[in-house]
Amino acid sequence: MHPGQNAPPDITAIDALARVEAGAFLLDVREADEWQAGHAPQAVHIPMSELTGRTAEIPTDQTIICVCHVGGRSAVVADALNRAGWDALNLLGGMNAWESSGLPVV
Repeated sequence: MHPGQNAPPDITAIDALARVEAGAFLLDVREADEWQAGHAPQAVHIPMSELTGRTAEIPTDQTIICVCHVGGRSAVVADALNRAGWDALNLLGGMNAWESSGLPVV
């Protein structure tokens, strides 16, 4: 996070799965090699490095749950999305928390 940024709201992996099952959009912002190593089956992959050019792929009518490896990059992305008008949450602990919670990975 850069000074002056507000931390976006965090969500646990279990709560994130429940929200995704209820219609939230799970946005994985990791790089391609991280994505290929394993990701949540419901996730849509838009690397943080490509986000600026791909915002049209992010729905404006759903809550966005951002995920990365441990939660740092996804917090930055969630903050940026919130500032741009989306409703975004950060998955606390990232894919580490997702996997350690026993949630599915493909």
